[in-house]
Amino acid sequence: MRRKQQGVALLLVMWACTLLAILLGGYAALAHTEGLQASYQFQQTQAHYAAEAGVMRAIYALQAPNINDRWIADGRVYPFPFDKAKVGISVITESGKVDLNAATPDVLANLFRAAGADPTRAVTIAQAVVDWRSFPISPQQTAQRAAAYTAAGRDYGPRNGPFASVEELQMVLGMDTALYEAVAPVVTIWSGRSSPDPNTAPLLALASLPGMSLQQAAATIAARPPATANAGVGLVANNGITHSIRSEAVLADGTRAVLRATVRLQGFRPGSQSFAVLRWQEGDGE
Repeated sequence: MRRKQQGVALLLVMWACTLLAILLGGYAALAHTEGLQASYQFQQTQAHYAAEAGVMRAIYALQAPNINDRWIADGRVYPFPFDKAKVGISVITESGKVDLNAATPDVLANLFRAAGADPTRAVTIAQAVVDWRSFPISPQQTAQRAAAYTAAGRDYGPRNGPFASVEELQMVLGMDTALYEAVAPVVTIWSGRSSPDPNTAPLLALASLPGMSLQQAAATIAARPPATANAGVGLVANNGITHSIRSEAVLADGTRAVLRATVRLQGFRPGSQSFAVLRWQEGDGE
C-alpha cells in the first residue's frame, strides 16, 4: 500500500513538473512575442518621427531665407539623412496640379486621357466633374443630374457645389478605383487655377495642358534644371504658397514610414506659425 502511495505521489510530481514546464514555456514564448512587438513598435515610432522631421525640413527649405537654398516644388526627391534613417522628401506645389474646382473641361479630359481613359470616357468623366462642382441653373437640371446617379445605382447625387476634398472625386459618376489612384496625386482643391503651372507640374498634370502629350511632358520635365545652387532659382519663384509634401523614412533594418502633408506657407512673422496644415496623412493610401 505504501509503495502504491509513493508511486501515485511520484506520478503527481511528474505531472506537476510537466505542467510547470508547459507554463514556463508559454510565458517564455509570450515574453519573446511581447519583446518583438515592443521592438517593432519602437522601430516604427523611430521611422515615423524621422519622416515627420522630413516634413519639417521641407517646410523650412521651401521658405529658406536664402533663395538659393530653397527647394523646387515639382516632385523631385531630396535626400535627408536623419539620425539612423534615410529620408526621401518630395514636394509638389498645388499650383502645379489640376484643380478639381477650377480646371477647364479640356484640362480635365486631357488629364483623364493621360491617365489611361479612352477619349470618349475621358470627356464624359470631365463633364461629370463639372456637373458635380457646378451649381444647377434650374430645378430641372438638379433632377437630371440626380437621375443619372440613380440610374447608375448610386444612392446619392452630385454635390452641385465645389469639391470639399480630393477624395470626393471617387464619388463622381464614371470614376473607378484605377483611374482615381492614377490622378489623385496630381489633383487639388487649393490652387484656384484653370490649368496647372507648367513650370512645376508633375507628369500627368503637365500632360493635361492643351497640345501637350505624355512624351512631350516627360521631355519637358527632363529638361528642368537640377536641384543645385542657383540652377533652380527661376523654378523656385513658381513654387506658390500651398504644397503637398511626401516624406519617406527607411531605417537600416528596412522599417519604413511615410507621411504626407499639405501645408500653406504663411511666412516667418513674430508670434505666429510659419505654416498651416491643411491635410495630414500617414502611409501612401488615400
